[in-house]
Amino acid sequence: MEEIQKSNIKTYSNLKEISENKVYTLIDGTLFLHAAPSWQHQKILKNLMLIFGNYLKDKDCEIFSAPFDVFLEAKDEIDVENATTVVQPDLTIICDKSKLAKTGYIGAPKMIIEITSPSTVRLDRVLKFNKYEEAGVKEYWVVEPENKIITCFVLQSDGRYGRPKIFSEGDIIKVATFPDLEIHVNEIFEI
Repeated sequence: MEEIQKSNIKTYSNLKEISENKVYTLIDGTLFLHAAPSWQHQKILKNLMLIFGNYLKDKDCEIFSAPFDVFLEAKDEIDVENATTVVQPDLTIICDKSKLAKTGYIGAPKMIIEITSPSTVRLDRVLKFNKYEEAGVKEYWVVEPENKIITCFVLQSDGRYGRPKIFSEGDIIKVATFPDLEIHVNEIFEI
């Protein structure tokens, strides 16, 4: 993910003025351009979308894939225009449909999944990690296609992510947000 030097882009309102047909993330007023994902990234995204989509079919929660704006720090639709952080998670699971607005979601989703690429590791593991923790995202997964590893962070009662659980091929993930959902890691990385 490439950091873009456009000093006039500091808020969501500024971001909407860009006429380019590209996907951006805005973190604390810094703009990042999303590169086209690899086919492996897309396949893993599809696998996760199917697994969670099937599980959530008759539940109150929904899953969305990028591009889908998440206004972590906004409180309402008016606040969205001045948002200095607008992220584009690979997958977003929301359970409060009243917070759906404009092109995405206002506030902290229940769960976010990011699939890394060599250009996004720092953004996913540091910048977004900190923003998701601050906002109160209950569960955050970082999926690493190259190593076939999934790191799961769960928000603790003190508002911080606890010690991460790391899973690889052959493991079964018990999803903290949905305790009755178990996912075989091999299904996620099936290409």
